Amino acid sequence: MFDGVLFFPLTPFSADDQVNHEVLAEHLERGLGYAPGGIFIACGTGEYHALSPREFSAVVRTAVTTTAGRVPVFAGAGGPVALAKEMAVAAAEAGADGLLLLPPYLVGSPQAGLVDYVKAVTAVTDLPVIVYHRGNARFTVSSAVEVAALPTVVGFKDGVGDLDLMSRIVRAVIDSTAAAGKAFTFFNGLPTAEASQSAYRAIGVTLYSSASFAFAPELAVAFYEALETGDQALTDDLSRAFFHPIVHLRDQVPGYAVSLVKAGAELGGIRAGHVRPPLVDMSPEHRAELAEIISAGQRVLAAHTGAADAPQRQTPSSYVDAEVLLG
Repeated sequence: MFDGVLFFPLTPFSADDQVNHEVLAEHLERGLGYAPGGIFIACGTGEYHALSPREFSAVVRTAVTTTAGRVPVFAGAGGPVALAKEMAVAAAEAGADGLLLLPPYLVGSPQAGLVDYVKAVTAVTDLPVIVYHRGNARFTVSSAVEVAALPTVVGFKDGVGDLDLMSRIVRAVIDSTAAAGKAFTFFNGLPTAEASQSAYRAIGVTLYSSASFAFAPELAVAFYEALETGDQALTDDLSRAFFHPIVHLRDQVPGYAVSLVKAGAELGGIRAGHVRPPLVDMSPEHRAELAEIISAGQRVLAAHTGAADAPQRQTPSSYVDAEVLLG
């Protein structure tokens, strides 16, 4: 179903806090120009947690309309079970090709309850579902096998980062689904997944969500292609100059996993706007640091591909213009 870097678009907001669908379409078109393997709209990077049901439906519809069948469009769903079911139905009505099932509302639950949560959402739609293993939705090997057996569950995405557990889940799910003749896909869903993807590839997880694709698609695609072709020099240099510094910057403030993406998109000319509470926008100092990191990544790419072939982006020298956009 997927082949290439997975694009998790942000949700742009205007100054009066409305979803800016014109900018969203521009953001999507720019990403589509780099041939992503799929679009995951209104998920974590897209601030699913901050959208109303009406906004969610409109955002998914914009993604479906803009994409026009070029790649699969999966939409987020999650939170309270009643809301997750409502969003699942809305995504189907808006034309989405599938769902990424985010964790339930923040309550503790036994494994049987997590399985029941997945069953409840999958019961209201025929859309294929990828189950997200993260936060308070932490599955065991046995419960992962159980949800993988559900007819419309087609994938399992790891946002926990326990490679020992994930390797056992991958093995057990592959064995159980293969016996049933069912295709199944695994994803690395850690923030800045490029920093851990080499380790995930070693346990058979080749697909990953790329937050950096939403603001530096040329770097995200270059890294993906280097992984696929075994270009260790390029993956090492991009990790050193871009991805590892991004991780360090992202970890400075809770919520920067989203705020950083919006600031980066602004630096690339997309009027992404602010983040909604409880997230906060990046500080001016951190935005300047982000601009320098993007520039460093561009220099690495230029050195490997030739400066004449490297995509043109804003650099720190044009950061003042980006600050005007960011307000």
